Amino acid sequence: MRLTKQTNYAVRMLMYCAANEGKLSRIPEIARAYGVSELFLFKILQPLTKAGLIETVRGRNGGVRLGRAADRITLFDVIRVTEDSFAMAECFEEGVAECPLVDSCGLNSALRKALNAFFDVLADYTIDDLVKARPQINFLLGIDPPPAIAKMVAAPAA
Repeated sequence: MRLTKQTNYAVRMLMYCAANEGKLSRIPEIARAYGVSELFLFKILQPLTKAGLIETVRGRNGGVRLGRAADRITLFDVIRVTEDSFAMAECFEEGVAECPLVDSCGLNSALRKALNAFFDVLADYTIDDLVKARPQINFLLGIDPPPAIAKMVAAPAA
């Protein structure tokens, strides 16, 4: 199974917002961090907002932020919103299969079991897990300055 580019960047957008906790994130900043178009991110934003995974704040100083705590957004929550189909084979799609074994096929059963296991694993990981796994994520995404510069800024002038 291969997830779409939309799902990939939806997870990345949520990770950015989680790393930028307490502040509004702006789409141009997120687009620049990941090297993707703003238009593409705006397209992804709609289903995430509708599902309550992201909140938008309009206005001159507006932006986006997580719709709920990062430890309450699972990867399964994201793919459920961003993926159109989980049909792993033709027989998963209603009315399409012409196979005489469609209702009693061992392959169909095995693929369903595999798909459910995939969903179970994704449900075990949160956006918070992904962000905490990268201690320097804020630097890597350009949210915070490099550690050496941050130390110089924080040090009192002599």
